[in-house]
Amino acid sequence: MSDVKKTRLAIIGSGPAGYTAAIYAARALLHPILISGMQTGGQLTITTDVENYPGFADVIQGPWLMDQMRAQAAHVGTEFIDDVVVKADLDQRPFLLTLDGGGEIEAETVVIATGAQARWLGLPSEEAFKGFGVSACATCDGFFYRGKAVAVVGGGNTAVEEALFLTSFAAKVTLIHRRDALRCEKILEERLFANPKIEVIWDHEVCEVLGTTEPLGVTGVRLRHVQSGALQDLNLDGLFIAIGHAPSVALFEGQLPMTKSGYLRVTPGTTSTDIPGVYAAGDVTDDVYRQAVTAAGMGCMAALEAARFLAEQDHAHPHQSAKSATDQQTRG
Repeated sequence: MSDVKKTRLAIIGSGPAGYTAAIYAARALLHPILISGMQTGGQLTITTDVENYPGFADVIQGPWLMDQMRAQAAHVGTEFIDDVVVKADLDQRPFLLTLDGGGEIEAETVVIATGAQARWLGLPSEEAFKGFGVSACATCDGFFYRGKAVAVVGGGNTAVEEALFLTSFAAKVTLIHRRDALRCEKILEERLFANPKIEVIWDHEVCEVLGTTEPLGVTGVRLRHVQSGALQDLNLDGLFIAIGHAPSVALFEGQLPMTKSGYLRVTPGTTSTDIPGVYAAGDVTDDVYRQAVTAAGMGCMAALEAARFLAEQDHAHPHQSAKSATDQQTRG
């Protein structure tokens, strides 16, 4: 079909893993195509201060870092398609990706770097107030709560970072955690406890979001003690959910094995999935570290593994290799 783009490597996703894979693949002359997905740049585009990415002595901004990665990938020869993959047929090589816009991509290898999305509490009242006082992104919405009272739900790095960030705007920040100890890095814990604007409510969970319908907005939350079941109401202007992320794997259900946590399973020490020529990198397969720098490292690994795989295939099937090179030269 004339409208099918052909490539040696297709990368699904555009966070640190996807961009790094693209940089290494382009430098290996694989002429990669990167499909950006719903959130171009990934989760770092909704992160303001980044102070733990190597190479920057001063604090940098997440969106800026992603813009730089994209520019670097473009500079070395990556082709970008700002669309969403709605179907991935991995039954046989070349793999076929169908885009929401109607196009198709035929790829000899694929790097899956679709990342993860925020988890929600799953309460009907939470759903009712999403965007009207309930948010999963403090850096997106914190500005709207200047001088107000807000709460963050969670006890890991993300929750503590969100709480600390919100103190720049809110008059008071309450961290609600269902356990009696945090699961964040010690340096973040120290900053949290040292901030006079932050109060922690231990051993409680949110069982209902309270608010008004005219106008639509949050006025508080109902908390339940996890041991006794006792209820208490807390007055608030905004609620931020920071209880982790769910990997974006719906495209690959039934095609690729997953872990008990729902992440794509790879061979330990590699980014290789159970399908030869298909690789997974970043938060879609990493439920341990979930850092931008580790995602970038996995993107590098995936591109190098794909290049090695293709070199072996070219050596075994030289005639197919020559045809692939011709397709690449005439593509587009």
